[in-house]
Order: sequence, then structure tokens, then C-alpha cells
Amino acid sequence: MDPAGVTFKNPIPLLFHHDRQQPVGRVMLKTTPQGILFEAQLPTIDDAGPLKARVDEAWQSIKAGLITGVSIGYRILGDGVEYLKGGGRRLRATEICELSLVTIPSNANATILLVKSLAQPARKVPAMKQTATDHVTALENKRAALMGRMNDIMETAAQDEATLTDEAATEHDGLSTQVKSIDADLVRWRDLEKLQITTATPVPAAPGQRIVTPTYDRISVRPNVPIGTQFVRAACAILACNGNKSEAAEYATRRWADSTPEVGLALKAAVAPGTATDSVWAGPLVNQSIANDFLELLRPATIMGKIPNFRMVPFNTKVPSQTGGGTYGWVGEAKPKPVTKLAFSSVSLTWSKVAGIIVLTEELVRLSSPSAEALCRADMVAGIAQFLDAQFIDPAVAAVAGVNPASITNGAPTAAATTNPLADLMGLLNHFATNNISADGVTIILSPANAMSLAFRSNLDGSAQYPGITINGGSYRGLNFVTSTAAGTNVIALQPNLILLADEGGVSIDASREASLQMDSAPMSPVDATTVMVSLWQTNTVGLRAERFINWQRANANAVKYLTATAWPAPTGTTTAFDNGNTASVKA
Repeated sequence: MDPAGVTFKNPIPLLFHHDRQQPVGRVMLKTTPQGILFEAQLPTIDDAGPLKARVDEAWQSIKAGLITGVSIGYRILGDGVEYLKGGGRRLRATEICELSLVTIPSNANATILLVKSLAQPARKVPAMKQTATDHVTALENKRAALMGRMNDIMETAAQDEATLTDEAATEHDGLSTQVKSIDADLVRWRDLEKLQITTATPVPAAPGQRIVTPTYDRISVRPNVPIGTQFVRAACAILACNGNKSEAAEYATRRWADSTPEVGLALKAAVAPGTATDSVWAGPLVNQSIANDFLELLRPATIMGKIPNFRMVPFNTKVPSQTGGGTYGWVGEAKPKPVTKLAFSSVSLTWSKVAGIIVLTEELVRLSSPSAEALCRADMVAGIAQFLDAQFIDPAVAAVAGVNPASITNGAPTAAATTNPLADLMGLLNHFATNNISADGVTIILSPANAMSLAFRSNLDGSAQYPGITINGGSYRGLNFVTSTAAGTNVIALQPNLILLADEGGVSIDASREASLQMDSAPMSPVDATTVMVSLWQTNTVGLRAERFINWQRANANAVKYLTATAWPAPTGTTTAFDNGNTASVKA
């Protein structure tokens, strides 16, 4: 509430807990630069009755210190309200209609500073012993009241354009002396307060009782929107403003200040050190949070997000890689032991940048509805996930120095698939056993079609032959199955512990309306006369380019093996039963 816009008509009623049916006195208000001061009077009621009981209760509550706060009842005048970012309001024009005595005021500073009794002295009630902190608070309140009166005296003289009268000067000097005395007392009481804190001893626990020091978990406040929404909104704000981040920040602030204000903060330029918009200090924290939210949504959609236990390594740092094992054997008593050695090499993953372009319509970018926003988010996730998956497992992706890593299947051992899934899977596992690689945690990557072929197979009794496997993957006999359309007809087996993965963990975005694109997930490079280009400007669409620093490499040449031309047939009228390793085919 802006004190400069407050109006009132003295006197106003003094109520008890905002109850219009319980007036207890009258109030005189006065506006000052420090706020609104009030002087309230409670009448003396001689006749017994409800009114006397109510006023006496209010007066006794004030004197006993049970009620120390006040609160106002007001109404807003005209359009005197300004709605602030984050849900607050600034009241610029109001009328105070009443003042109430309350136990807990909405404004902690709205307190009764001084109580004067014009009636007969009441019976003294024994008060609790005050602590040093209580004395400090009381002195601070008293000082504030004295300073308020001193300001009133000086303002009255300034309004009359005259010097202080003798009476006013005497009162002002006396108040000044009291303030100086209080300041000296405050220094003493604060010193005592610090001393008491340093010499305080813990309260002993009662017999059989333990005093537990509370621990508090870290609390984080997240916007009540689906995960990844902040990143999508930041991207769409950039798109809507044609790549101008300054305009995008204003656009995001106007549209989403109430639900995701961090989007506008992340897009704003630095204005001062030590703020959430500073690109040197706190700004990256905001941007990182937005990118992390999107990555939390993106990772489960990618092959790498579905496979646990990759060997995470930093960029541009040499890490050891074992290339050969030792030789071991049985040794008889007093016989010489074989001498063995391990073969190692070092691997360093440099910076590699993976990028993809997603084309969205202008209408979708404007996010006219929550459903459009969800569609935009799903489109971005699907596009980036498809690109990453293809680069990760496509055998045709070879390493290009300074550009991209080879896929994990590039140059890996391979075998032709058969029509017998079990024999094919056993062949993949035997590869790891032959090369002294643990099969614990081995993951199989295959297409949804091949996964469904396994899921539909059943034994003679109708039970699933490969329980736990669905079109979305699953697990079987300790093997982890992951599905991806990028696998095609390949079935890939890998040991994640032998795959080095470096991931910066961030996504950067850029936008364009004027570019011409090859609308192809595998664009021709270099282009020729047959290349078809699509103009974003002509089709009223917007291109979003997402980039992410990531790199991978096999730490062992035999960490991956894959099957080619895999098209396991779906079961028809024949089911297969297994008994102690023997196979029998019968007609269903």
C-alpha cells in the first residue's frame, strides 16, 4: 500500500479483530514520510454491560501485551491498483475505513508503540522476566515513536515556514536527549545479548527424553508446468522474435511472467553483477536450470538415456583403456609362476557438437494454447532424440576429425542374423565371453518390430517365451533390451561399462525464418542441382536449431557386436517348447 495514495476521514472506528459489531474506540490517523501513524482512544465505560466488558477486555489485552498489533480495513479507489509480476499488488489509491486491534498483524511493523492511560491506574499484573532481546525490541520501538514525534514537530514548522516555538523547541530537545540515551542503552543491551548467546548452555533433556537437532532438507521451488516447458518457451520466444534475445526476453516476460518468470530472466542481457540476469555470475545458473529441465525430458527418449552404466568421462582428458588381459594358470607346489602383464592405452574425447534442425509452423511457435505448447515440446524431443539415436548406432557414421565421433557400431564385429532369435542372442553373448568381457549389464538395442516378434512368442502352455519384453523393450534373463527405430534391421549388443561418454549437459538454441533447408534427416553434402531446398519464409515456418556438446567412443574394440539383416518372423501356428535345452516344434 502506497502511503502517499491513502485517504481517510478522521476519526475512524477502532474495532476488535475486524468485527464491525464490536467497536471499542476511535482513531485519529496522520500520514508521514515514515508511514501512517495513529492515535487511538478507548472510552471509559462506567455502566456494567456487554460494551463495558468488551472495551475493558480490549484495554486489558493491550496493557498486558497480549495484543500488540493493528490492522486496517480499506477499500480501493477507482483504478488505484497495480498488478505486479509474481502475483502481488501495489495499492496506489485507497481509503482507510477502520483500524482493528489484532493479535497477529499482516504487516509485522504495524504495532502499538506507546500506551498512555488517562484513567485510574489499573492493578499491576506480574509480568514475565524480559530477556535482553525483549529489552532491545522495546527500546527500538520506543525510539521509533520518539523519532516519529520529532519528525512531526519539524514538519509542522516547515509547513508554517517558521522557526520552532519555544515550547516546540523544548519538546524536540527533550526527545532528542531521550533518543541519545536510548541509543546508549541499545549498545549495552546488544552487547549483553551477544554475551548471553556465547555463554548459553543447552537445556538438559528430561529422563528418557532425547533432544534432537533438526535437519532440514534442501527445498527447491519449481514452476507448476510440465517438465521441459521452460526450455520450449525460451526457444519459442526466440523464434517469435526472430532470434533477437532482448525482444525475446520482453516477449517471454509479458506472456509467462506468472508461471515461468525464469524464462524471461534467462533471456535477458546482463545488467548488474550478482543478479539472476548476470551472464557472468548467476545468469548461467538460470540458463543451466532451463536446459537441465529439457534434458531430463530428452534423455529418457534417447538410447543413451535408456542405457545405464556408461563410463562417464570429461572432455579433453586422457583416460586409460585396457586393450589386453593377463595370462593365468594353475601352478604346482614349488613350481614357477607365469609372468603376465596387462596392456593399456589412453583415450581422450575431444569436443564434438551434435546438432539438429526442427521446423515448426508460425502458428505453433506462437503457442496459442497449452495443447500447442505440449505439441511443440514433443516435436522438439522427438526430433533431437531421433538424430542422436541415429548418430549413436548407425554403422555408416564414421569419425570425422574435429566434427563428429564414429558410431559405436562403426567398425565393430558383426554377424548375419538367422530366423532363430535365441540362437542369435546366444551368439552375441558368446562374443563377450570369448573376449573375456563380462556379460553383466549387457544391453541389446533392437527395433520395435523385432522386439514385438520376441514379445509375441509363447511356450506350449501359453506363457511368454521372452517374459518382460514389450514393444518398448524391457529385460530378460538379466539382459536389458532397448528399442529404437534407428536400429532398423540391426540388433546391437553392447557392454555400457566399456563405452566412454562425455556429455556437457547443456543445449543451445538458435532460430531463423529466412533460411532454406533440405527437409531431410540425412541432408546431401555438398548439395547439387538435384537438391530440393524449402524456404522457411515462403512456407511461413520457423527453423529451430538445437546444439549439444557430446562425444562417445568404444573403450574396447569388442565392447559392441551387432547382427545385420535381422527380421525375426512373427510366430504363426507354431510354438516352441524348451525342456533342458532340447527344442521341439509342435503345431498349435
